[in-house]
Amino acid sequence: FLIHSAIILAPFGILVTLLLVYLVRWWALLWAATPPLVLYAFHNWELPVVATCVGGIAVVAWGASLDTDGNPRLSVRAAAVWAAILFGIGFSLKMYPGFFVLPLALYVLTRGGGFISRFRSPKDVVSDLDWRGFWYTIGAATAAVTATQAPFMIFGWPGWRGSLSFQGKRKADIDTNSIWYWGLRHLTGGQTDLYNTLVGVASPLLIAASFVLAVWLGWRVYSPDKVTLGVYPWIGVCGAMLAGFMLFHKVHSPQYTLWILPFFVLLKVRWPVIVGYLLADLALDLTIFRLFGILNDPAHPPMKWWVIGGVNFGVWVHAVLLVYLIFAFVKAQPREPLASFGFRRSPLTTANR
Repeated sequence: FLIHSAIILAPFGILVTLLLVYLVRWWALLWAATPPLVLYAFHNWELPVVATCVGGIAVVAWGASLDTDGNPRLSVRAAAVWAAILFGIGFSLKMYPGFFVLPLALYVLTRGGGFISRFRSPKDVVSDLDWRGFWYTIGAATAAVTATQAPFMIFGWPGWRGSLSFQGKRKADIDTNSIWYWGLRHLTGGQTDLYNTLVGVASPLLIAASFVLAVWLGWRVYSPDKVTLGVYPWIGVCGAMLAGFMLFHKVHSPQYTLWILPFFVLLKVRWPVIVGYLLADLALDLTIFRLFGILNDPAHPPMKWWVIGGVNFGVWVHAVLLVYLIFAFVKAQPREPLASFGFRRSPLTTANR
């Protein structure tokens, strides 16, 4: 199984690397030459999902780049539709890429920022919003999800439903590495009925709240209430939404680092944050499986301090940094040349040059 998985998954890892090289050149080494790719490339089937996310961003960036005549290769709408299809496929694989459709649709709604003149009043901006493109983007993602899910729903309903039922019944246990088990459990006297109820209610509510916060922070960066307008930071908002999801979800597997790592590559995140996150990830990976081994040993050996300490270090450093990243991603600027791919001149600006 491992050999077959490696053969299937390796091309997706190579594809993600090539796309990141296209988008940010040597910064792709943060993806290709750091421990997470070695630790988790074949640990679970994460690489195809990551490929849909990076692929969607690459499509939008390529569409915004200029051809030999100085024109964008794709319209904002067209690029977003193709990216939304990739995100929809990613949603069917692992759910979280579907979250990125909303920031992408808001980017389209604001026409990528470039075609709304920065010299016009906020009142004029409202009339310039591309609602048709917004709904095209949402519709493309919905169509992709339907096309990829419908065959399994029709021809394998018990299996399709069973996978969702399994995930829905999953508890925030010791094997989930979440803030709930390592934090809330101590306040409820263990994994009691109260604990399970609180996690079942608080987790989805806080995830939804983090999504709203990320979208709102992105809108403030775009600043539609000011005369000088920017570009809606949809990539940063995607990263912020992912950080909120990883923080508050009841399951936080070590391989989820592969989800967030491309955003460290694409956006200008502070070095101490990147290093701290990767060190915490390494500590968690090197201790969590030792923890399982000790707990499942029939001889019941005593728990080693460095094992329990390493797990808690990984969980809580990740948690603190994810809170920071919810805010930092939105304000982070894309690295070059990705930042230049998204540069679009407004008609008024072009006429004034």
